[in-house]
Amino acid sequence: MTAYEKLKTVRAPERTHGGEYVKALFSDRVEFCGDRRFAEDPSIISGIGYLGDIAVTYIAIDKGEDLQDRIRKHFGCPMPEGYRKALRLMKQAEKFHRPVVCLVDTMGAFCGADGEERGQGQAIAENLFEMMGLKTPIVSVIIGEGGSGGALALAAADRVYMLENAVYSVISPDGCASILWRDAGRAHAAADCLHITAEDMVELGVAEGIISEHEGDFDRMCADMKTILSTELGKLSRLPTEKLLDARYERFRRIGVFEEDRTK
Repeated sequence: MTAYEKLKTVRAPERTHGGEYVKALFSDRVEFCGDRRFAEDPSIISGIGYLGDIAVTYIAIDKGEDLQDRIRKHFGCPMPEGYRKALRLMKQAEKFHRPVVCLVDTMGAFCGADGEERGQGQAIAENLFEMMGLKTPIVSVIIGEGGSGGALALAAADRVYMLENAVYSVISPDGCASILWRDAGRAHAAADCLHITAEDMVELGVAEGIISEHEGDFDRMCADMKTILSTELGKLSRLPTEKLLDARYERFRRIGVFEEDRTK
C-alpha cells in the first residue's frame, strides 16, 4: 500500500481502537483517572496491570467505539489534562519501579481554544522533558496514527515499535498539503513526501521495529506484541538506571544524523 492508503486504513472507523488493545494485552487492570489539577480526559486510558507476569503502567490513546464515544473522546485528540494524567501515571510508575507501556493513536493533540487556554503546549513539553529523565523503562507502540507532538508526548521512549500499517509524522498530510499547496486534496502527495510509514520510520531510526498485523488477525497480532513488549521490557529492566537514561538520550541524538558524500 502507498503511504496515503495506509493513512486511510488507520483512520477507518472500524479499525481497532486503543481500549481494545488494553483489554487484549493487560490483565488484572486497575484504571486511574484524572490529572489532579482540572479534569479527567477520556481520550487517554491509563492504569496498572500485568503484561504476562510483568507489572506495568499502561497508557493508551483511545479514539472511541462509536460516534458518540468518539465525540466524547475528541476522536482521539487528547486535552492537556490527558497528558498531565499520563505524566502523573508515569511518575507513579517511576516511584514503584514499574515499566511504562504507551499505545499511541492520534491525529494530534486537541487544538481547540479551551485546550490552549488550559496549557496544551506546556503539557506536551512537560511530558517530553520528564520522559527523557524518567528512571524506569518506557516502550511505545504506534498502533494507528502518530500525529505531531500529540503523539510524541507519549513516544519519547527507550523503544518505539509500529504496527505495519501505522503512520508517524510531524504533521498530518492534510495539514501539510494545506500549508504547502493550499490544497488539502493533495494529501496523498504530502504523505509520500513526509515518509510516514513504518518502513520509513525504521529506516530513519525513529522506530526499532514493525509488528505484523497478520491481515487483520487481531489475536495473533496481540500475541506478537506481547512477546516483543515482554522481551524489550526484560532487557531494559536489567540495565542500571544511569545506562538506561544515557541510552535513551543517545537514541534521540542519533535521529536525523546523516553524512555527506564528499567524494562527488
